[in-house]
Amino acid sequence: MISQRAVWRASGGLRTTVTILRRPRYYSAGAASPEQSKTALSPRWLSDTKARVGKCITFGMPNSLVDEAGEILRVLGHDWRAIVAGSEGYLTDPKRAGLHRHNIVWGEQDSMGHVNNVMYVRYAESGRCNTMRNFAKYVDPGHRQKWEDMLTNRGIGLILKSITVDFKFPMTWPDRISVYHKLRSCPDAETTSLMLDVLILSENRQRPAARCLEDVVVYDYNLGKKSAMEPFMVEELKKTFELQEAAKRENHAKVQRIEEQVRHLEKQSWDRPDAKEDLGSASKH
Repeated sequence: MISQRAVWRASGGLRTTVTILRRPRYYSAGAASPEQSKTALSPRWLSDTKARVGKCITFGMPNSLVDEAGEILRVLGHDWRAIVAGSEGYLTDPKRAGLHRHNIVWGEQDSMGHVNNVMYVRYAESGRCNTMRNFAKYVDPGHRQKWEDMLTNRGIGLILKSITVDFKFPMTWPDRISVYHKLRSCPDAETTSLMLDVLILSENRQRPAARCLEDVVVYDYNLGKKSAMEPFMVEELKKTFELQEAAKRENHAKVQRIEEQVRHLEKQSWDRPDAKEDLGSASKH
Protein backbone atom coordinates (compact mmCIF):
# COMPACT_ATOMS: atom_id res chain seq x y z
CA MET A 1 0.00 0.00 0.00
CA ILE A 2 3.02 2.26 0.28
CA SER A 3 3.62 4.12 -2.98
CA GLN A 4 7.10 3.88 -4.46
CA ARG A 5 8.62 6.43 -6.83
CA ALA A 6 9.08 3.84 -9.54
CA VAL A 7 5.43 2.94 -9.30
CA TRP A 8 4.41 6.61 -9.44
CA ARG A 9 6.36 7.07 -12.68
CA ALA A 10 4.96 3.88 -14.19
CA SER A 11 1.42 4.77 -13.20
CA GLY A 12 1.54 8.10 -14.94
CA GLY A 13 1.39 10.21 -11.81
CA LEU A 14 -0.38 8.22 -9.10
CA ARG A 15 1.06 10.13 -6.19
CA THR A 16 -0.13 10.27 -2.60
CA THR A 17 -1.73 13.50 -1.43
CA VAL A 18 -2.28 14.25 2.24
CA THR A 19 -4.84 16.92 3.07
CA ILE A 20 -5.18 18.11 6.66
CA LEU A 21 -8.25 20.17 7.49
CA ARG A 22 -6.73 22.61 9.92
CA ARG A 23 -8.82 23.89 12.78
CA PRO A 24 -8.29 26.18 15.77
CA ARG A 25 -6.09 25.03 18.62
CA TYR A 26 -8.91 23.14 20.28
CA TYR A 27 -10.09 21.49 17.06
CA SER A 28 -13.78 22.31 17.42
CA ALA A 29 -15.76 20.01 15.17
CA GLY A 30 -17.08 21.59 11.99
CA ALA A 31 -20.03 20.64 9.85
CA ALA A 32 -20.29 16.92 9.16
CA SER A 33 -19.69 15.59 5.69
CA PRO A 34 -22.84 14.48 3.81
CA GLU A 35 -21.88 10.83 4.35
CA GLN A 36 -21.27 11.34 8.06
CA SER A 37 -24.35 13.45 8.76
CA LYS A 38 -26.70 10.71 7.56
CA THR A 39 -25.71 8.22 10.25
CA ALA A 40 -23.39 9.75 12.88
CA LEU A 41 -24.55 10.27 16.44
CA SER A 42 -23.80 13.55 18.13
CA PRO A 43 -20.22 13.36 19.49
CA ARG A 44 -21.66 13.96 22.95
CA TRP A 45 -24.58 11.52 22.71
CA LEU A 46 -22.91 8.91 24.89
CA SER A 47 -21.91 11.30 27.70
CA ASP A 48 -25.24 13.14 27.50
CA THR A 49 -27.19 9.88 27.75
CA LYS A 50 -25.18 8.78 30.79
CA ALA A 51 -25.83 12.17 32.38
CA ARG A 52 -29.57 11.85 31.74
CA VAL A 53 -29.63 8.45 33.43
CA GLY A 54 -27.54 9.80 36.31
CA LYS A 55 -29.99 12.66 36.82
CA CYS A 56 -32.86 10.18 37.12
CA ILE A 57 -30.98 8.08 39.67
CA THR A 58 -29.97 11.14 41.69
CA PHE A 59 -33.53 12.51 41.72
CA GLY A 60 -34.86 9.26 43.14
CA MET A 61 -36.64 6.25 41.64
CA PRO A 62 -38.17 2.94 42.75
CA ASN A 63 -35.68 0.08 43.00
CA SER A 64 -37.08 -1.58 39.89
CA LEU A 65 -36.27 1.52 37.85
CA VAL A 66 -32.84 1.81 39.44
CA ASP A 67 -32.12 -1.69 38.17
CA GLU A 68 -33.33 -0.64 34.72
CA ALA A 69 -31.08 2.41 34.81
CA GLY A 70 -28.15 0.24 35.85
CA GLU A 71 -28.73 -2.06 32.87
CA ILE A 72 -28.75 0.92 30.49
CA LEU A 73 -25.44 2.12 31.92
CA ARG A 74 -24.02 -1.39 31.64
CA VAL A 75 -24.93 -1.56 27.94
CA LEU A 76 -23.45 1.89 27.30
CA GLY A 77 -20.24 0.92 29.08
CA HIS A 78 -19.86 -2.45 27.35
CA ASP A 79 -21.12 -1.67 23.84
CA TRP A 80 -20.08 1.96 23.39
CA ARG A 81 -17.75 1.26 20.43
CA ALA A 82 -20.44 -0.66 18.57
CA ILE A 83 -23.01 2.05 19.32
CA VAL A 84 -20.83 5.01 18.34
CA ALA A 85 -19.01 3.46 15.37
CA GLY A 86 -21.42 0.68 14.43
CA SER A 87 -24.29 3.13 13.99
CA GLU A 88 -22.27 4.58 11.09
CA GLY A 89 -21.62 1.16 9.57
CA TYR A 90 -18.13 0.50 10.94
CA LEU A 91 -17.48 -3.13 11.91
CA THR A 92 -16.14 -3.07 15.46
CA ASP A 93 -15.31 -6.74 15.99
CA PRO A 94 -11.59 -6.88 16.95
CA LYS A 95 -11.09 -9.27 14.01
CA ARG A 96 -12.27 -6.49 11.71
CA ALA A 97 -10.70 -3.49 13.41
CA GLY A 98 -7.59 -1.91 11.91
CA LEU A 99 -6.38 -1.06 15.42
CA HIS A 100 -8.13 -2.25 18.58
CA ARG A 101 -7.39 -0.48 21.88
CA HIS A 102 -4.02 0.64 20.56
CA ASN A 103 -1.93 2.53 23.13
CA ILE A 104 -1.02 6.15 22.39
CA VAL A 105 2.71 6.62 23.00
CA TRP A 106 4.04 9.59 25.02
CA GLY A 107 6.53 10.44 22.25
CA GLU A 108 3.70 10.88 19.73
CA GLN A 109 2.80 14.21 21.36
CA ASP A 110 4.02 17.57 20.10
CA SER A 111 5.34 20.53 22.08
CA MET A 112 1.76 21.54 22.95
CA GLY A 113 1.17 18.20 24.66
CA HIS A 114 -1.23 16.99 21.93
CA VAL A 115 -0.85 13.98 19.67
CA ASN A 116 0.96 15.28 16.58
CA ASN A 117 -1.12 15.73 13.42
CA VAL A 118 1.09 13.34 11.45
CA MET A 119 0.28 10.50 13.81
CA TYR A 120 -3.37 10.43 12.75
CA VAL A 121 -2.26 9.67 9.18
CA ARG A 122 -0.06 6.89 10.53
CA TYR A 123 -2.91 5.46 12.59
CA ALA A 124 -5.09 5.40 9.47
CA GLU A 125 -2.32 3.80 7.41
CA SER A 126 -1.64 1.12 10.03
CA GLY A 127 -5.35 0.47 10.31
CA ARG A 128 -5.71 0.10 6.54
CA CYS A 129 -2.86 -2.40 6.34
CA ASN A 130 -4.18 -4.37 9.30
CA THR A 131 -7.65 -4.43 7.76
CA MET A 132 -6.21 -6.18 4.70
CA ARG A 133 -4.37 -8.59 6.97
CA ASN A 134 -7.65 -9.28 8.78
CA PHE A 135 -9.14 -10.44 5.46
CA ALA A 136 -6.18 -12.79 5.09
CA LYS A 137 -6.26 -14.12 8.65
CA TYR A 138 -9.92 -14.14 9.67
CA VAL A 139 -12.32 -13.30 6.85
CA ASP A 140 -11.01 -15.27 3.88
CA PRO A 141 -8.06 -17.43 4.98
CA GLY A 142 -8.49 -19.61 1.89
CA HIS A 143 -6.97 -16.77 -0.15
CA ARG A 144 -4.58 -15.67 2.57
CA GLN A 145 -1.55 -15.13 0.37
CA LYS A 146 -3.49 -13.10 -2.19
CA TRP A 147 -4.78 -10.74 0.50
CA GLU A 148 -1.34 -10.38 2.02
CA ASP A 149 0.10 -9.63 -1.42
CA MET A 150 -2.20 -6.60 -1.57
CA LEU A 151 0.30 -4.96 0.78
CA THR A 152 3.27 -5.68 -1.48
CA ASN A 153 4.37 -4.97 -5.05
CA ARG A 154 3.72 -8.57 -6.12
CA GLY A 155 0.87 -8.66 -8.61
CA ILE A 156 -2.23 -6.65 -7.66
CA GLY A 157 -1.85 -4.27 -4.75
CA LEU A 158 -3.18 -1.02 -3.33
CA ILE A 159 -1.75 2.47 -3.62
CA LEU A 160 -2.93 5.33 -1.43
CA LYS A 161 -3.79 8.17 -3.81
CA SER A 162 -4.98 10.69 -1.21
CA ILE A 163 -6.03 11.02 2.40
CA THR A 164 -7.98 13.79 4.08
CA VAL A 165 -7.94 14.19 7.87
CA ASP A 166 -10.61 16.06 9.80
CA PHE A 167 -9.61 16.55 13.45
CA LYS A 168 -12.34 16.57 16.10
CA PHE A 169 -10.39 17.22 19.30
CA PRO A 170 -6.72 17.05 20.40
CA MET A 171 -5.86 13.69 21.92
CA THR A 172 -3.31 13.50 24.71
CA TRP A 173 -1.31 10.74 26.35
CA PRO A 174 -2.24 8.40 27.93
CA ASP A 175 -5.11 7.13 25.79
CA ARG A 176 -6.08 4.14 23.67
CA ILE A 177 -7.54 4.29 20.19
CA SER A 178 -9.51 2.00 17.92
CA VAL A 179 -9.33 2.58 14.17
CA TYR A 180 -12.05 1.38 11.82
CA HIS A 181 -12.33 1.46 8.02
CA LYS A 182 -15.48 1.12 5.95
CA LEU A 183 -16.30 1.06 2.26
CA ARG A 184 -18.15 4.16 1.12
CA SER A 185 -19.82 2.27 -1.73
CA CYS A 186 -20.31 -1.34 -2.77
CA PRO A 187 -17.59 -2.47 -5.22
CA ASP A 188 -18.20 -4.43 -8.41
CA ALA A 189 -16.17 -6.24 -11.06
CA GLU A 190 -15.20 -2.93 -12.69
CA THR A 191 -13.99 -1.20 -9.52
CA THR A 192 -10.41 0.11 -9.80
CA SER A 193 -10.36 2.29 -6.67
CA LEU A 194 -11.86 2.28 -3.19
CA MET A 195 -13.11 5.23 -1.17
CA LEU A 196 -12.62 4.36 2.50
CA ASP A 197 -14.02 6.25 5.47
CA VAL A 198 -11.87 6.02 8.58
CA LEU A 199 -12.85 6.57 12.20
CA ILE A 200 -10.21 7.11 14.90
CA LEU A 201 -11.95 6.56 18.23
CA SER A 202 -10.57 7.76 21.55
CA GLU A 203 -11.15 5.48 24.53
CA ASN A 204 -10.70 8.23 27.12
CA ARG A 205 -13.33 10.49 25.55
CA GLN A 206 -15.38 7.66 24.02
CA ARG A 207 -15.93 9.63 20.83
CA PRO A 208 -14.20 10.25 17.47
CA ALA A 209 -10.87 12.06 17.71
CA ALA A 210 -10.55 12.29 13.91
CA ARG A 211 -12.18 11.21 10.69
CA CYS A 212 -10.31 10.43 7.49
CA LEU A 213 -11.23 9.79 3.89
CA GLU A 214 -8.86 7.63 1.84
CA ASP A 215 -8.83 7.22 -1.92
CA VAL A 216 -7.06 3.93 -2.63
CA VAL A 217 -6.18 2.75 -6.14
CA VAL A 218 -6.08 -0.91 -7.17
CA TYR A 219 -2.80 -1.31 -9.07
CA ASP A 220 -1.29 -4.13 -11.11
CA TYR A 221 2.45 -3.96 -10.45
CA ASN A 222 3.23 -6.45 -13.21
CA LEU A 223 1.43 -4.45 -15.89
CA GLY A 224 2.24 -1.07 -14.38
CA LYS A 225 -1.33 0.29 -14.46
CA LYS A 226 -4.63 0.49 -12.60
CA SER A 227 -6.57 -2.75 -12.42
CA ALA A 228 -9.80 -4.32 -11.26
CA MET A 229 -9.69 -6.65 -8.28
CA GLU A 230 -9.83 -10.41 -8.48
CA PRO A 231 -13.40 -11.83 -8.38
CA PHE A 232 -13.05 -13.43 -4.93
CA MET A 233 -11.93 -10.06 -3.51
CA VAL A 234 -14.92 -8.30 -5.01
CA GLU A 235 -17.23 -10.87 -3.45
CA GLU A 236 -15.67 -10.53 0.00
CA LEU A 237 -15.85 -6.74 -0.16
CA LYS A 238 -19.49 -6.95 -1.23
CA LYS A 239 -20.20 -9.11 1.82
CA THR A 240 -18.34 -6.59 3.97
CA PHE A 241 -20.46 -3.75 2.61
CA GLU A 242 -23.61 -5.73 3.41
CA LEU A 243 -22.35 -6.27 6.97
CA GLN A 244 -21.74 -2.53 7.26
CA GLU A 245 -25.33 -1.80 6.28
CA ALA A 246 -26.57 -4.42 8.76
CA ALA A 247 -24.44 -2.84 11.51
CA LYS A 248 -26.06 0.53 10.81
CA ARG A 249 -29.54 -0.90 11.14
CA GLU A 250 -28.75 -2.95 14.25
CA ASN A 251 -27.07 -0.14 16.14
CA HIS A 252 -29.57 2.51 15.11
CA ALA A 253 -32.25 0.24 16.54
CA LYS A 254 -30.20 -0.13 19.74
CA VAL A 255 -29.85 3.66 20.03
CA GLN A 256 -33.60 4.06 19.55
CA ARG A 257 -34.32 1.49 22.29
CA ILE A 258 -31.95 3.25 24.68
CA GLU A 259 -33.57 6.62 23.93
CA GLU A 260 -37.00 5.16 24.69
CA GLN A 261 -35.76 3.55 27.91
CA VAL A 262 -34.12 6.75 29.13
CA ARG A 263 -37.20 8.79 28.33
CA HIS A 264 -39.28 6.28 30.30
CA LEU A 265 -36.96 6.78 33.31
CA GLU A 266 -37.29 10.55 33.01
CA LYS A 267 -41.08 10.39 32.88
CA GLN A 268 -41.07 8.18 35.99
CA SER A 269 -38.69 10.40 37.96
CA TRP A 270 -38.01 14.13 37.60
CA ASP A 271 -40.28 14.71 34.59
CA ARG A 272 -43.55 13.33 35.98
CA PRO A 273 -46.33 15.77 36.94
CA ASP A 274 -46.08 15.09 40.71
CA ALA A 275 -42.29 14.85 40.75
CA LYS A 276 -40.65 15.49 44.11
CA GLU A 277 -36.95 15.04 44.54
CA ASP A 278 -35.75 12.40 47.00
CA LEU A 279 -33.52 14.36 49.41
CA GLY A 280 -32.65 11.31 51.44
CA SER A 281 -34.75 12.21 54.45
CA ALA A 282 -34.59 9.69 57.27
CA SER A 283 -38.24 10.29 58.10
CA LYS A 284 -39.44 8.34 55.11
CA HIS A 285 -37.78 5.23 56.47
